[in-house]
Amino acid sequence: MTWANPEYLWILLFLPLFVFYRLWIYFSKKNASITFSSAVSLKHLPGNYKALLIWASPLFYSIAFILLTLALARPQLQNTSVERTSEGIDIMISIDISSSMLAEDLQPNRLIAAKEVAAEFITQRTTDRVGINVFARESFTVVPPTLDHSLVLNLLETVDLGMVRDGTAIGMGIATSINRLRDSNAESRVIIMLTDGMNNAGEIDPITAGEMAAALGIRVYTMGIGSRGTAPYPVDDPVFGRRYQNVQVNIDEEMLIQIADLTGGQYWRATDLEELIEVYREIDRLEQSEIEEIIYVDYEDRYPNYLLAGLVFLLLAFLNERIFSRSPVFHP
Repeated sequence: MTWANPEYLWILLFLPLFVFYRLWIYFSKKNASITFSSAVSLKHLPGNYKALLIWASPLFYSIAFILLTLALARPQLQNTSVERTSEGIDIMISIDISSSMLAEDLQPNRLIAAKEVAAEFITQRTTDRVGINVFARESFTVVPPTLDHSLVLNLLETVDLGMVRDGTAIGMGIATSINRLRDSNAESRVIIMLTDGMNNAGEIDPITAGEMAAALGIRVYTMGIGSRGTAPYPVDDPVFGRRYQNVQVNIDEEMLIQIADLTGGQYWRATDLEELIEVYREIDRLEQSEIEEIIYVDYEDRYPNYLLAGLVFLLLAFLNERIFSRSPVFHP
């Protein structure tokens, strides 16, 4: 509820003065002009019940005063509708699924951590189309860019090692993502490429893939995942069961930085889960969809209801004062 003329509400401050005035009149006339030894015999005199209506007129006048003042202030119902248009971003998330992603320097391991943080990122991109690409020795698209984020999240859950032969074909991972974005008419096209190693497979060199992305106006954000130095890697021994050995972490950061620079993106190194989460938050801040809002406001006047009710109470007060509460005249 809003008010078109709220300044008229100040008139309500005069209501206490009216109430005080009526009380003063009532109590100033309270002393009887004729004294009776007993008023019991007057109890059933004709018209005596009308004394109960003494307070009706002041009450009706007060209610009428309030309602008419509210009508002057013009109460309105505000109906608001919002029309939103957005220029979404097409995003391909390319995830390394080579065997080294089983290392547990990120808990529970690199691959599961990468999937969980990517899933949280996807849920935040409500107006953007998101797709998933995975790579090891080969690369393939799990799901192309789509607004059906439930489908993307379900298919992301199925991503696991062994889907393709082992290896690290970073160039192929980028190239497959480019292939899914090249015909997109989105305002912005982005690849988020995550790896924990060095390129050792694939027909396309990573730098060449980066140049292809730059030529098409596609930004590539590269991300190296893994601790510095060594990382615990699980080994299943047929005799002694699962044991861990420390393996060297080798990430070609120079190459990843070069790809990011070529395409106008950025490179980050995530050595633990907290840093990985922060990297995705930074990408989320950098890649904001433009959303335009048009707000339509419609006002519906409600003052006629208050005006009508105020006039009704004004009429009731007048009738009560002139007819209902007047004592009948008796002639001898």
